[in-house]
Amino acid sequence: IILSSVAAGTIITMTSFHWLLAWIGLELNTLAIIPIIAKQHHPRATEATTKYFLTQAAASAMVLFASTLNAWSSGTWDISQMTNPQSCTLLTLALSMKLGLAPLHFWLPEVLQGTSMKTALIIATWQKLAPLSLLYLVHNSINPTILLTMAMISTLTGGWGGLNQTQTRKILAFSSIAHLGWMASIITLNPDILLLNLVLYIIMTTPTFLLLKYTASKTVKDLTTSWTISPQTTTLMMTLLMSLSGLPPLTGFMPKWLILQELTTHNLTTTATIMAMSALLSLFFYIRLSYVSTLTLYPTTTKATHKWRFKPKPLTTPTTTLTVLSLLLLPMTPMLV
Repeated sequence: IILSSVAAGTIITMTSFHWLLAWIGLELNTLAIIPIIAKQHHPRATEATTKYFLTQAAASAMVLFASTLNAWSSGTWDISQMTNPQSCTLLTLALSMKLGLAPLHFWLPEVLQGTSMKTALIIATWQKLAPLSLLYLVHNSINPTILLTMAMISTLTGGWGGLNQTQTRKILAFSSIAHLGWMASIITLNPDILLLNLVLYIIMTTPTFLLLKYTASKTVKDLTTSWTISPQTTTLMMTLLMSLSGLPPLTGFMPKWLILQELTTHNLTTTATIMAMSALLSLFFYIRLSYVSTLTLYPTTTKATHKWRFKPKPLTTPTTTLTVLSLLLLPMTPMLV
């Protein structure tokens, strides 16, 4: 029931044209995910739930306030007719807070750290759909300068924040912030690339979380022994991380390439340069993860090089399918441009 409510909330928001309906969808979505985060009876989970609830409730209140302000001045509740500049700015900030764009990102790493891998996966992927669909609907009326500034701060924060982290969920949270920064930069210029980037981000992040869950790797230290569970898994993990960082022969390069191209077309060369440089920061911690998990062997004292391996309990089909997609989609770029 709870998971279907999470799904229903997002779908209501995505399909609505009236601000109140969109707000109801966001609220339903937030209230349904709260028990999922708090399911583990642990102080960290309770803390994560509280932080998540407070930020999301504040952001929802701001969305409602912005839409009411707009309705007050323009006389319409239609989502596509945002004419009041103040309400547009407020809405941008509220949705950025819902997504976790820097400088409103502080809740995201903390919340992901306090939950299980599965819940963290839902928060990092599914929970981004509703706010991004609203941004997509109002992309004509929002201020590009605000979004570009937040995008630059997000990509830099996502890169710098992940550098000295030892917890894999926090690293993935900062990676999520950086990816959201790339998405935010393109919303006002070419929203179709935003949709492509979102789909590819979900395709790449999902198998990463699933592989971490499969190898039970909560910290970077846990990753060092993951090759004893399954060498194939660690190899896939390394290529996935390289794809997330956006290295050329892999899928992750496609959105970065298209976004940088679009930014330079609009004469935003400085922004493009800063964002490309910030991708190097992210690349550093992805390389560190892959170095630890795949490129070096952990010193073992036992004679057996592998743990006993039975058939894995979790279903591996989604992981393998999404991994293949997140490695080999780059040649499709000409079809999408």
